[in-house]
Amino acid sequence: MIPIQPEDGAVAYYVRNITSVFVTASEAQYRAGRAWYETANRTAEMIADGDVRTGAGVLAALSPQTSWWLNVELACDAFDAGTARRHTTDSCSKANRIMAGENPEDVLPMRRKTGHFYRCIADPSDADAVCIDRHAYDICVGIPLGDWERGLSAYGRYALVADAYRRAARSLGELPSTVQAVTWVAWRDSIAGVGTRGSRV
Repeated sequence: MIPIQPEDGAVAYYVRNITSVFVTASEAQYRAGRAWYETANRTAEMIADGDVRTGAGVLAALSPQTSWWLNVELACDAFDAGTARRHTTDSCSKANRIMAGENPEDVLPMRRKTGHFYRCIADPSDADAVCIDRHAYDICVGIPLGDWERGLSAYGRYALVADAYRRAARSLGELPSTVQAVTWVAWRDSIAGVGTRGSRV
């Protein structure tokens, strides 16, 4: 895993890797990535009867280690049943607290992936939020790492990778979440069939 205090030039290298994947994305990949969080925002609004922040919070709470389509299924089921289920106790507890009216920002780990995922869904125009998952990390370092540990539970490492995406976004004139989503789509397509576990935004 990358060091939290990188060597000179490392961050510039990470930014170049991210930018390279973005600029080589196909038109279809670009469109799919650019629309990703807007579509997720509409999904959050729909499943929570117009309360987009609650919907986004429940989606984020139930997102760890879950494909997007299963994530949506679990969130819909939680709202229909009035309680979250079929996930870890911790994730279900967070989803239930949010459905009960707690502010998602008081429930979710806002400095890590789940909190940033919530922010990206709740407000796709957020100019700071960026969701860093295994694919986003691999794009940053320039190699698919499969099931290797990436150490993203460490806030300093998460912040380092997220900042590389923000720098790349500034150079491209895009939102960090847009750069992350477009590169995620392009990267996922490029490694399809090479034996890495499927992931999600």
